[in-house]
Amino acid sequence: MSTAILTGPPVPGSPLEGDLRSLGFDVRIATDPRETAALLAAVPAAERVAVVDPRFVGHVHALRLTLTDPRFPAATAPGALTAQPEARPALTRALTTLTAAEPGAADGGGRILPDLLAEALDADGVGVHRPEFGTLVAAVPADPQSRKETRDAVEAVDDEAVRLRSAVKARDGFFTTFFISPYSRYIARWCARRGLTPNQVTTASLLTALIAAGCAATGTRGGYVAAGVLLLFSFVLDCTDGQLARYSLQYSTMGAWLDATFDRAKEYAYYAGLALGAARGGDDVWALALGAMVLQTCRHVVDFSFNEANHDATANTSPTAALSDKLDAKGWTVWARRMIVLPIGERWAMIAVLTAVATPRIVFYALLAGCAFAACYTTAGRLLRSVTRKARRTDRAARALADLADSGPMAQGLAHAFKNLGRTLAPVTALIGGAAVVATAALAPYGGPWPVVAALGYALTSGIAVARPLKGALDWLVPPVFRAAEYVTILVLAARSEAPGALPAAFGLVAAVAYHHYDTVYRIRGGTGAPPAWLVRTIGGHEGRTLVVAVLAATLTAGDHLSLALTVLAVAVALVVLVESIRFWVSSGAPAVHDEGEPA
Repeated sequence: MSTAILTGPPVPGSPLEGDLRSLGFDVRIATDPRETAALLAAVPAAERVAVVDPRFVGHVHALRLTLTDPRFPAATAPGALTAQPEARPALTRALTTLTAAEPGAADGGGRILPDLLAEALDADGVGVHRPEFGTLVAAVPADPQSRKETRDAVEAVDDEAVRLRSAVKARDGFFTTFFISPYSRYIARWCARRGLTPNQVTTASLLTALIAAGCAATGTRGGYVAAGVLLLFSFVLDCTDGQLARYSLQYSTMGAWLDATFDRAKEYAYYAGLALGAARGGDDVWALALGAMVLQTCRHVVDFSFNEANHDATANTSPTAALSDKLDAKGWTVWARRMIVLPIGERWAMIAVLTAVATPRIVFYALLAGCAFAACYTTAGRLLRSVTRKARRTDRAARALADLADSGPMAQGLAHAFKNLGRTLAPVTALIGGAAVVATAALAPYGGPWPVVAALGYALTSGIAVARPLKGALDWLVPPVFRAAEYVTILVLAARSEAPGALPAAFGLVAAVAYHHYDTVYRIRGGTGAPPAWLVRTIGGHEGRTLVVAVLAATLTAGDHLSLALTVLAVAVALVVLVESIRFWVSSGAPAVHDEGEPA
């Protein structure tokens, strides 16, 4: 329960008290700042408190946006202020200052008390959010005539229509914007009116996608058609959960994490379903399925790493960024650029349609070609921005890149040993080691010692690459290079082994490791830092896992021994990272977050 304190003389006939109760507030009445302070002191410290002027006139959704958004410690609109528990001490100090003033000054010389308190919170260092209302109305009229005019303005705008429009992401892909959102927003409203939560809808989307994967695994045309339809319905639900969160302001860190990680789980489970279905028809496409997962994951790491490197850069003088802004000013170029990067909506639509009308092999060929082109396009743009940008990278950015690197005990120990080494080109060093280990895995005689030697060299170059803070213009490339080196090495060694079940086992191992890497990203985004050091040490870091797989491939050359070993390794990694991840997110005290951009 939250508490709203109406401070000031009541306004006969005002619907404000009922509006506040409809938003879940327990309404209390005060006549001046001193009574307000007394009522505030009686509210438990763990509750949200709102202070509202009884003369407030506006849309209910304007009040909802101001008073119920969980993402901000404090928020204000004309005549209304809300403070979550972390901002309550500052609110108490502000009220204490007002009530200690001379009686004539206690009301701020006739000014509106919530507005005075918002100014005081700003001065106290509390970040006070001020929502953008657009056509919504929120005001405190000074006289009966202006009150009537404000009420007329409220009647002229349908706040439910505004609420539905604002439930849709500001930056969605073409397919999502024109083929999903026009009706999914109404599904979101239906869910809100029945008390469903975004996390429940997210879970329903996951279950639908898993059923779709099961249908694909049947290997029949009917199964493929059903799989395509269910995958599209899963995507509708995937859009609905975010729209429900925006419609009802039910944001949470855990919700954002579930949405992101479930997206990956759905897509990669569907890849596995397609591979199983193809196998039933005598076509082995596990290498293609694993390749698609590797490519898609590396694309995301490029995005995450670049964004973290430039999250708090002190300047953006890149001509490439200026050109990008100019292109975003033209409607058709905006949609063309969003489609080129093959975001989740376009990608899933392509997968669903091709599943229904073609074969799994065709699906993966199209997926690999489309994602490869998108990866080249986005990476080239980021490279151009980086080399033409004059900016100083911060310690926070360097720390985030180091966490994304996922260096294990070997790389960290070598980094410490080489910390006094002169300036190195970290991306080049990482690329040399990564290319060497992948090339050796692909070209050296299978079962020989050379992949192991290359993996040891990779550990050495990895340590050198992260020996100094990653503050160079292109240092954001280091984590993607590490991801590609590890994943592709596993793929190549499993494919070359020709052991029964080696590629499916490798698929499982890469999926478990990729989960760990996505989990790291969303912990950083939530402001809670990377996973604990013991977790990274336990699962070996990227260089440790690469070395272990190289050793297994060199020593387990008979029968299905490699498949069994990779399966055991995949299960072990999955158990460790899942248990720690679930423990963290269930108990996390991270602030609520909200992502307005459509992930690739």
